[in-house]
Amino acid sequence: MTFQKQKLRIVFLIPNLQTGGAEKLVIDIVRALSKREGIEIRLVLLENKIQFDIPDILHLIRIIPGKINLSLWKKNQLNIDQFQTYLDEFEPNIIHTHLFESEIFSRSCQYPKANWFSHVHDFMPQLQNFSIRTITSKRLITNLFEKYYLLKQYKKNGGNTFLTISNSVQKYIDSVIPSKFSSKLLPNAIDISQYHVQEKQYAFDPTLIRLISVGRLDKNKNHVLLIETIKELKTRGINAYLEILGDGLERERLEKKIQELELEDRIKLVGKTDKVAVFLSEADIYLHSSIYEGFGLTILEAMACGLPVICTDGMGNRDLILEGENGFLITELNPIIMADKIELLYNDHPLRMLMGEKALKFSKNFDLEIYIDQLLRIYQSAKL
Repeated sequence: MTFQKQKLRIVFLIPNLQTGGAEKLVIDIVRALSKREGIEIRLVLLENKIQFDIPDILHLIRIIPGKINLSLWKKNQLNIDQFQTYLDEFEPNIIHTHLFESEIFSRSCQYPKANWFSHVHDFMPQLQNFSIRTITSKRLITNLFEKYYLLKQYKKNGGNTFLTISNSVQKYIDSVIPSKFSSKLLPNAIDISQYHVQEKQYAFDPTLIRLISVGRLDKNKNHVLLIETIKELKTRGINAYLEILGDGLERERLEKKIQELELEDRIKLVGKTDKVAVFLSEADIYLHSSIYEGFGLTILEAMACGLPVICTDGMGNRDLILEGENGFLITELNPIIMADKIELLYNDHPLRMLMGEKALKFSKNFDLEIYIDQLLRIYQSAKL
């Protein structure tokens, strides 16, 4: 059975819509799919937490509370009845889940009449293979237990397809998931129209370089590296100003670090904002410092605003950097190396302009409409 000659009924599932790259991508996909003919889509949340301004798709959202607690020694506690009932009533052809909480929750239901898709947004540690290290950690033992539970549930529901967002994530999934479950590479995308700035003006100021970074303030995003880079640039006599967009648990620690290095006049923690494109369009270079990165949506957003990118090698973002063309990939978490690249572009304005133009051109390959066409082809090629 294929879905080419019948209406597609799609259920997306994600724990909530608090700020994050996965959440934003889901919103963009649902919005775009809802405008296509022959598609009926619903976005199911397990929690009534929405931090995005999305009045245009609120009518597509359903809040269905539910939770499961798996136990190694006791009976599993499953609160899935409401979602099971919803699936039976809505009768979807496609069930597409995002993030691990919704993954393990949804597969606890039984609905083999649909094709199931797991959107792999990062290097899901819960799916790691067994190793000697596993027996040394309660968390790793739990992860392995949850993995084998999922594999059993995938089989009960007729199979599963993993949608991976980068070559690195694809390689990881293929190494930890049995070959009987398929995986397909589908790089993330953005709505270019939200970010593209017509005839971006690269305001050349020989006395200042304006830097920007976007991301949650957590340890993996490694903003400390950026702060140390600004300190290095100051030591070199380069007047650099950095704005960091986003919020999180690391904010207080980062503020203390900025104060300790006396960089209050050179770094601003902007916090959350819905005007990311505006901030990006007013910057000269985008910086990205993550230790691990499944893909890097914010890198694409920066490129769509005509910014060259200097980023650390988080593995997934390797797919986005054409070295020396649209940016630079830093293979060491070293502020001196990052400062070297910034200084290069600071001193070579024509090169910075050219790299920004190439970044903008590159970003158009990841436009949301192209992505939706690819996603629908994957859906329509699925068979029960």
